[in-house]
Amino acid sequence: MKKGKLLIFSGLPGSGKSTIAKLLAEKIGAVYLRIDTVENALREICKMQKVEGEGYRLSYRIASDNLKVGSTVIADSVNPIELSRKEWTHIAKETNSESINIEFVCSDNLTHKARVENRRHNDQEIPGHKWPSWEQVIYREYEAWDKGLDIRVDTFINTPEKCVELISNYLKTIANKQ
Repeated sequence: MKKGKLLIFSGLPGSGKSTIAKLLAEKIGAVYLRIDTVENALREICKMQKVEGEGYRLSYRIASDNLKVGSTVIADSVNPIELSRKEWTHIAKETNSESINIEFVCSDNLTHKARVENRRHNDQEIPGHKWPSWEQVIYREYEAWDKGLDIRVDTFINTPEKCVELISNYLKTIANKQ
């Protein structure tokens, strides 16, 4: 059976990870799993007022099912704390899949702020989703990566297409080493 691959996308809201995740998923034929979509569905369908870890836990199960059948899964989430990062890695190990941690940053604060503020008015992406304000983004809990990070991508100095190319090249490089 084909071995699954879990691409764990992490980064603050507005860093560009969802844009790149969608482009990469289309390019390589991966399953695209967005935590914002799952959490929004839990609020809407299950009438949950406050969604905390439920979206991640449900997404771990969906990712696991897809990894077990050899799919490549792109998990798109803020992934702000070591606990969630360990859980994603655990899912990969449990399904005998490879995991690759990719963090997205936007190194220019003015550009990052503009992205956050401009998308707050885009209800078409995830209908009913409450986009965070710039203040919520900069003050949100987000632990620095101490270990386990495979690649960091700066979306300020690279276009989305260039980011996809960088990640694709990284994936080819590690595949050639195996």
